[in-house]
Amino acid sequence: MPPLRLFTGKDRVAVLLPLALDGPLDYLVPQGAVLGLGDFVEVPLGRRQVVGVVWGEGSGGVAAKKLRTLVRRLDIPALPDPLRRLISWISAYTMTPEGLVLKLATAVPASLESARPGRSSFALVPERPENLKITPTRRKVLEAALTPMPLADLARAAGVAPAVVKGLIDAGALKPCPAVPAALPWPDWRRPGPQLSPDQAKAAGALNDAVGNGFSVHLLDGVTGSGKTEVYFEAIARTLSMGRQVLVLLPEISLSAQWLTRFADRFGTPPLEWHSDLGLVRRRANWLAVAEGWGGVVVGARSALFLPFANLGLIVVDEEHDASFKQEEGVIYNARDMAVVRARLSAIPAVLASATPSLESRANAEAGRYRLLKLESRHGRAVLPEIELVDLRRHQTSRRSWLSEPLVEAVEASLAAGEQAMLFLNRRGYAPLTLCRACGHRLQCPNCTAWLVEHRLTGRLECHHCGYRTALPKACPSCDAEDSFTACGPGVERLAEEAAARFPQARLAVMSSDTLTGPQAASKLVESMVNREIDLLVGTQVVAKGHHFPFLTLVGVVDADLGLAGGDLRAAERTFQMLSQVAGRAGRAEHPGRVLLQTYQPGHTVMQALASGDVERFYAEETAERRDAGMPPFGRLAALIVSAPDAYAADSVAEALARTAPRGEGIEILGPAPAPLAILRGRHRRRFLLKTGRGIAPQGVLRAWLDSCPVPSKIHLQIDIDPYAFF
Repeated sequence: MPPLRLFTGKDRVAVLLPLALDGPLDYLVPQGAVLGLGDFVEVPLGRRQVVGVVWGEGSGGVAAKKLRTLVRRLDIPALPDPLRRLISWISAYTMTPEGLVLKLATAVPASLESARPGRSSFALVPERPENLKITPTRRKVLEAALTPMPLADLARAAGVAPAVVKGLIDAGALKPCPAVPAALPWPDWRRPGPQLSPDQAKAAGALNDAVGNGFSVHLLDGVTGSGKTEVYFEAIARTLSMGRQVLVLLPEISLSAQWLTRFADRFGTPPLEWHSDLGLVRRRANWLAVAEGWGGVVVGARSALFLPFANLGLIVVDEEHDASFKQEEGVIYNARDMAVVRARLSAIPAVLASATPSLESRANAEAGRYRLLKLESRHGRAVLPEIELVDLRRHQTSRRSWLSEPLVEAVEASLAAGEQAMLFLNRRGYAPLTLCRACGHRLQCPNCTAWLVEHRLTGRLECHHCGYRTALPKACPSCDAEDSFTACGPGVERLAEEAAARFPQARLAVMSSDTLTGPQAASKLVESMVNREIDLLVGTQVVAKGHHFPFLTLVGVVDADLGLAGGDLRAAERTFQMLSQVAGRAGRAEHPGRVLLQTYQPGHTVMQALASGDVERFYAEETAERRDAGMPPFGRLAALIVSAPDAYAADSVAEALARTAPRGEGIEILGPAPAPLAILRGRHRRRFLLKTGRGIAPQGVLRAWLDSCPVPSKIHLQIDIDPYAFF
């Protein structure tokens, strides 16, 4: 731990603000104040006051008489040293202003504002001040203040004007205090877990040995249903026994009701949660619990990586392959990779768990940078499902139907046996395209080069890229023909419509991000499946997020080829991962499972690997292709996207950048070219792709390139180091 650095009155300190600034600004410490590194402070900036973080000693670049004095220190825990170093590391790696990365760690205004005058909660002081004049209105406030409340709420509860409350604060009869809900108890690590299999016990032992012994990364590679969660629960228990905190990252925390239940059963209390659906009061409470060290385990989405843990001892990234861990806007980062960086900076172990690990993680394990822990069989008496390919060239579907006869027969057989079935189609809405039968006009988003998707449940056409919504027009805007629009292709809503007609006796439910309005809705639907209140589940990728349905024995994938289209270098890997995860929902208990994949490409490497169960062959072939092409993880990629309000401006800047593009051994520039989404949210986009050898850092190449070609302020440059999406 670095030595404590204190700053006192008239010292010059550097304060980093959560704004698009490349570095901190200098301020003077007020007389009588004592500040430390990481302290939250309020500083003047122009005509406003902003909350920032003490980042270090002032630079001395500005004369002291020109500096402004910071206002005050906030009475909340300081930002820990490992988190400050992580912020600086991510800023340098992603080429993002340091202040914007800090914003990710200070994204809970209520947590910081609790110390602001007028925004704190107030409660009675232990002893009433002498000479305090008690009026009837003041008495009402003092009675109401038995429960801490913010000033405005206290005034409302007492039925008085806010000035009455402020008068009591000024008189010293009320004191500020954080209004924090009751803390969750420390998880009980002594509670016994289930009996582990020999493979599970071996993996758990390796993780337990790593806890408390510095930095290490473990790749927990286990087939679906092998009990990976119970294995890393053992490491969580070991960490808690040392009085240290744990962070668990999940790709879709709002859909993880079963995980939360399993945790509570194992440790006697739920974990702290961190995701966008939490209310402000709970977010403030959880933030403070983490910062003060009495929050034992946090489970959250990628933003939880930036919580100010007081004593972090272990990081777990579950479903580490999931693309949801990649932040695609603002600060562009991969939470899985940054979790490993935070573990290294904190000198603690990290666990990456998945049934279908990313090629990057597998390569790190093969190179010895990660330790590989394998679970090759399902837990207990459950066995992996049988996977069959349905060749749609032989089993053609009828017009306006997307279910082949083999799949229909399999669903009917499962339903007749009193078992549950699932139909999977990774496409939201009713239909991906709507066109005019009279002239062929296609309804397109006015802001993006994307078709509008019909959502019949809401009666709207939607753009899945910018969020634009509109009603279906009565007449074609191209030829004025009325009632001429027709839906083309299936979405999950249309598939559910066909399934309801085909299997009228089945109790059917749809599971997609459009139908799940929040964690409670997701939890209720999962509970209905477990309680066998649903016979047939129709869903998108959210059905593959680790759910355990004991009586689900059949999974039918309606369009297994869907993810193979396009120029994404990870298309085959992602499709394999998605279909493996979906298939893994079948036969997870005592009833054997069966999976049918409808495909026009039964000979594709992905389909053959799934049908044969030869996972290693697929990864070997995919690895060889990437290595031969010098693509990640055997080379480096960085995307540079130029966007402008009009096409001419975007083309002009892209051409100027092309003329100054770097040259050299191990450096290749692809582009400029229109991005696949050439217009997004009304801005025209041109894309470069920088490809370098593994030993060449793309950041340095990009910095030199951009320094040689200044870009007008109206042009936006987006840099994506290690791109995952190619839209």
